[in-house]
Amino acid sequence: MHRFANPTRFVALARAVQPWAAGASIVALATGLWLALFFSPPDYQQGETVRIMYVHVPAAWMAMFCYTGMAAASAVALVWRHLVAHIVARATAPIGASFTFLALVTGSLWGKPMWGTWWVWDARLTSVLILFFLYLGYMALENAFDDRARGAKAAAILSIVGMVNVPIIKFSVDWWNTLHQPASLARLDGPAIHPSMLAPLLLMAVGYTAFYIWVLCLRVRADINMSKVRALRLRGV
Repeated sequence: MHRFANPTRFVALARAVQPWAAGASIVALATGLWLALFFSPPDYQQGETVRIMYVHVPAAWMAMFCYTGMAAASAVALVWRHLVAHIVARATAPIGASFTFLALVTGSLWGKPMWGTWWVWDARLTSVLILFFLYLGYMALENAFDDRARGAKAAAILSIVGMVNVPIIKFSVDWWNTLHQPASLARLDGPAIHPSMLAPLLLMAVGYTAFYIWVLCLRVRADINMSKVRALRLRGV
């Protein structure tokens, strides 16, 4: 992977991956939504409200996935001083924050009819809110210094330290009493969800992941190009 630390090589890779990610995202999201809205049955307890799950659950997965990727890229940047790793982390932050915000909003919309309230301070909701603030903190800290290198380093340290929150989100339903149900997919005895619901849920997860890769490629290419423009301006070209 060290060869992709070269910005030119990474841009070439991103240019090749981007159209495939875009196509996969559009197809998976369109198919997943179609199955979720028209073929997936209503839940015997939640009724039609359960359809929020197909937007909410993959968004929550992506919130943690993006943060893990951001922290991993930050660690690579700090250890091996790869400029592209810093750029990947910086590009991931607003995408992950958007997924986290979507998870919080759709969770609130789902919680009102199910729990009778828009918000409760249970372990999972609170830890996801903290994750959202970590994303915002990363973006704020990254832009808080005139020296971009200092800002990138400080933000990278924050993202790595904040990784402690990801397993807390994942296992909060097992460690504490919360209103959220336990895991339905990642179980030793197999998924506890009917295939008619599982198929659109997984398609939406694939679509969200492909969308992340698509937007990440766009943002990384734009960031690298802007870095080249700044370098040329500093040289007086």
